Amino acid sequence: MTKIESAIKNCPVELSLNLINKKWTILLIRDMFFGKTRFKEFKKNKDITNKILSKRLKEMEDAGIITRTENPNNANDVKYHLTQKGKSLNNIIYDLAMFTVNTDEYNTYYTDDEKKDIKELFKKKLDIDE
Repeated sequence: MTKIESAIKNCPVELSLNLINKKWTILLIRDMFFGKTRFKEFKKNKDITNKILSKRLKEMEDAGIITRTENPNNANDVKYHLTQKGKSLNNIIYDLAMFTVNTDEYNTYYTDDEKKDIKELFKKKLDIDE
């Protein structure tokens, strides 16, 4: 076994995916890029239970991807924000979105104008420079 093969046994791709591969996690991160910060906002248009949402948010907080901020005047007023580590996932989310937009198999979902609009929206929200 070469030194590289030995190092890859702790594959960086696998380690990264372990942080974000659980159901809902990547979508919650996307939602934070798009401005959602509160528990009920994350639930909107998703069939996710309170228990699972709480668990995913806690896992992301423990991984250093998000921070949880509680209003000192109201313990029920909690906001979640991406950390710098979380924000560094912007290119991954952008590339996933562009894979769908640009891949022939999926092109039937969007008109050319819609593809352009989606690309611009994701560039803006994810702070992508091209």
